[in-house]
Amino acid sequence: MKKSKLLVETSFDFDLLGLVAPIKDYKLAWLINDSLRIKLKKTKDYQMEFTNQPDLIISQFILEKEHGFIQLLRNKSYPVVGHSRYLIPELRIMDYFLVCQDFTYEMNINTYIDGLSKIRQIQNVVKIDVNKLKSKDNLLTY
Repeated sequence: MKKSKLLVETSFDFDLLGLVAPIKDYKLAWLINDSLRIKLKKTKDYQMEFTNQPDLIISQFILEKEHGFIQLLRNKSYPVVGHSRYLIPELRIMDYFLVCQDFTYEMNINTYIDGLSKIRQIQNVVKIDVNKLKSKDNLLTY
């Protein structure tokens, strides 16, 4: 019997900001909402299951837009069986990621960077090139 392979091309057409902010996720979401005048809301934790490793359970806040979304993801997983894992292991220094997708181009990522940089509890804001990440597939949570 002839076997066929399914090749799937994923597109990473969103902007990604890395945040160094050693505070609770709900506090950071509130600060971002206040600074950027948006309404991120807590949603069900994102969970990835693996066969030989502990699950990855990530806290997330999201704002659904008509043609896109803004999503705040915690990088460090909740501990499962005593082990904590990372959403993006090669960027362990980042505490959170802000995923911004907008097909209407109303959102200006530089305005977001400026607004986030003014929040005292955020120590660093970095724009990250998604295509250079080894574990970029972990960001496909939608």
